[in-house]
Amino acid sequence: MPNGQLRHIALSVPDKDKAAKFYETAFGMERISESRVATRLSDGVMNLTLLQFETQDDAGDERGKEYVGVHHFGFWVDDEEEAIKAVEANGGTYHPGPRGAGKPQNAEVKFKDPNGMVFDISTNGWDGAKR
Repeated sequence: MPNGQLRHIALSVPDKDKAAKFYETAFGMERISESRVATRLSDGVMNLTLLQFETQDDAGDERGKEYVGVHHFGFWVDDEEEAIKAVEANGGTYHPGPRGAGKPQNAEVKFKDPNGMVFDISTNGWDGAKR
């Protein structure tokens, strides 16, 4: 069985700066990095990414750019191929993710679990996450 650690949660929010200030002030999270559509925070172990999509292509799926809520979560894995085989053998299906962003920063691969929840796997981790 592949080894995976939950190290990433992504929330889609209407105002990523306002949301970041909340998590920084209320929980002491540290702002690690920012891009056009994402602000990344960390508690030193977990990465919390706040997403504010500008276009439908940024959003990348049927939830669209106006969706607010848990967008996806991520597992840091040792072996991508082994993890993909385990995910697919247990009913997970590939999910293409955002179209407008190019190759994901952390080389993550997105899937949907058998209940339709979006998650990703990465062998490189996420900004601010600790293995």
